Amino acid sequence: MLRSKLYAMTMLCASAFSMVGCGSPDSGARNTRLGEQSATKGAVNLFIWADYLAPDTVAAFEKQTGVKVRVSIFETNETLESRMLTGNSGFDVVVPTAPFFQRQIRSGAYLPLDKTKLPNLANLDPAIMARVALNDPGNAHGVVYAWGTYGIGYNVKMVEQALPGAPLNSWRLIFDPAFAAPLSKCGINILDAPAGVVRLVLKYLGRNPNAPTPQDLADAEAVLSKIRPYIRTIDSSISTQAMANGDICVALAYNGDFVQARNRAKEAKNGIQIGYVIPDEGSLLWFDMLAIPRDAPNAANAHLFIDYLMNPQVIAHITNFIGSANANSAAAPLLDASVAADPMIYPPRSVQQRLFVQSQDSPEQSRAITRIWQKFKTGQ
Repeated sequence: MLRSKLYAMTMLCASAFSMVGCGSPDSGARNTRLGEQSATKGAVNLFIWADYLAPDTVAAFEKQTGVKVRVSIFETNETLESRMLTGNSGFDVVVPTAPFFQRQIRSGAYLPLDKTKLPNLANLDPAIMARVALNDPGNAHGVVYAWGTYGIGYNVKMVEQALPGAPLNSWRLIFDPAFAAPLSKCGINILDAPAGVVRLVLKYLGRNPNAPTPQDLADAEAVLSKIRPYIRTIDSSISTQAMANGDICVALAYNGDFVQARNRAKEAKNGIQIGYVIPDEGSLLWFDMLAIPRDAPNAANAHLFIDYLMNPQVIAHITNFIGSANANSAAAPLLDASVAADPMIYPPRSVQQRLFVQSQDSPEQSRAITRIWQKFKTGQ
């Protein structure tokens, strides 16, 4: 997941984030053309975030089409971007986050989609696709796979014991040493997402997260430096299991990580209760995209796989498992009732007003954030 993924919610939320009832749920005969294309053989090389498919997604696609899916995992957008910008990645479908996707499109990293091979595009919410068009003009290169928020997940019992009366509605819980210090005893993890986390620090400081001055960035660096002694890990891959096991008590990560952690804790019957909050200061919205690298060795199968993922039944099943919202209007009636009503997955409109979007970094801003992050990770 995240991903640094941020969009001005106020304009979008009336339609796009009340997912049930958005768009035109016309699946019908256009639901999929897998039957027509099932004779296609070969492979799809997929590069995706960890724990980002339902357990049977790949097997069902392979059975239906005869196309083998080879799955590789990445942990940060920076890792994916380096592969895309270098070229010759060997992948057919990748899952970049929208602001990174914008920069990669401009570099010529992706094929334009052949929309005649994607009949299930008709199922996607036009309001969400219009918003993503800010990063992908004309929705020419990508399809929304999932969307969600950055926030704070916490172990209810452990936080109450370590810090009674903790300010759970504020980024102070992590970014203020007065609160991070006592919580460090039970463990804090921060997502390894430089552009996103630095913006959250700027939002916490009351600065413009998308147009920081040099002084703003210096102040954000100071915040991160002061809390670094109290951060146990900076990792994008551990929040789910560490929270589910009680190995940490607080994490800054994607909402879907905590949905999965909550589900795993329930399955384990270990008594761990996991909460999630979008702080009052505001937070980021993310979109993860499905895209085809320009040099994809199996572009036809890539289109087949993307269209399969946009099948309402398929994406609803994925959303029910991974706990991240989808952009498929026709899938809304197929969601588990508990998922559709879960504010951790589909935040209420009042919370949507506090979400903001990420613009593309300038080269100077990107270099500054990279420098800040490297110092933060190394503790120097």
